[in-house]
Amino acid sequence: MLSNFDDYPIHQTPEPVAQPATTDFNFYDRYWFNGISEENGLIFALALGLYPNRRVMDASFTVVIEGVQSSFHASRLAPLARNSTVVGPLNLEVLAPMKMLRAVLEPNETGISCDLIFTARTAPIEEPRSIMRRQERIVMDTTRFTQFGRWQGWIEVKGRRLEIDPQRVLGTRDRSWGVRPVGERDAGIGAHYIPQVFFLWAPVHFDSFCTHYCAFEDEEGNQTQASGYLVPAFQIMDDIPDAPDNSLRETASVAQKTQWIPGKRLIKSSEITMVEENGASHVIALEPLHRMHQLGLGYMHPEWGHGMWKGELSISGETWNIADVDHTDYRMQHIQHVCCARMGDQVGLGTLEQLSIGAHKPSRFIGFLEVEGQ
Repeated sequence: MLSNFDDYPIHQTPEPVAQPATTDFNFYDRYWFNGISEENGLIFALALGLYPNRRVMDASFTVVIEGVQSSFHASRLAPLARNSTVVGPLNLEVLAPMKMLRAVLEPNETGISCDLIFTARTAPIEEPRSIMRRQERIVMDTTRFTQFGRWQGWIEVKGRRLEIDPQRVLGTRDRSWGVRPVGERDAGIGAHYIPQVFFLWAPVHFDSFCTHYCAFEDEEGNQTQASGYLVPAFQIMDDIPDAPDNSLRETASVAQKTQWIPGKRLIKSSEITMVEENGASHVIALEPLHRMHQLGLGYMHPEWGHGMWKGELSISGETWNIADVDHTDYRMQHIQHVCCARMGDQVGLGTLEQLSIGAHKPSRFIGFLEVEGQ
């Protein structure tokens, strides 16, 4: 079916733009952002996803202030036009590609609203293509880029308004597209299995540069995917080079040593090591300050999971106290920590994301969510 975008010379297949090349129901195109601060225990995040073969577009906004996490969720019948990124009261607008985006959440029944602008401080990083198979079937095949930036604007939660200062609130965004498990669970041979996922992701802001670490590990602790980058940062947005940025340095290897709170799958501290091609080694020590659960953005959410059909338009919200979260609840295993970061004499602020389900011998994780000696 034709849309207005078919009038532009952007086609990648013989199909109209509204029709992906693949008919896989799990094809998606997604925005994700977070914002972090040392003050008020603040961390917030926003996601908007399009699932064209499911005719679903959904979005979530979640914010933690002083240990309380509040979330907005919405889902709609997906529009055919690719320039429409509006889900109910939430509108995401690209003001300048790869440089500036705006998110507006109008007042709604959840009591959560915002008007925020993300301004880049680095060029985008194209990460290695991610491909995963389950019982010989490709269940993930994605491209993703990550970018560092600052936030300005405001957030309001149930009558409390918080001004967002770009000098104090940093952030990271990623854009990804391709195929990954979304929507209702698949049937057939691949539907029932005991999963194993060990994932750490750590984008860190320093004054004049940023670092980026990402890795999946198997049950034995072997890396199945891993990448690391040293990324120049800029004070003035117009100074940021267009992608690809040749000054970005991809490291030759990365490794992690993580300490866990005894008896829990909850990070106490972590040390990331990046080694460049010339042998130069960089060690980043991460100390968690406060955290957010990705359930607030729909990850592993039984009702607001990504790509689930909710009708023409549906909106909901929820709130919980971080201190009351059950650490054995599988829905709460996908966590982002705001961290103080140290690299030599440099002190920065970063995110450390963890997702651990199933066994991981180096961490003494066993079974589905058990910890050895628990």
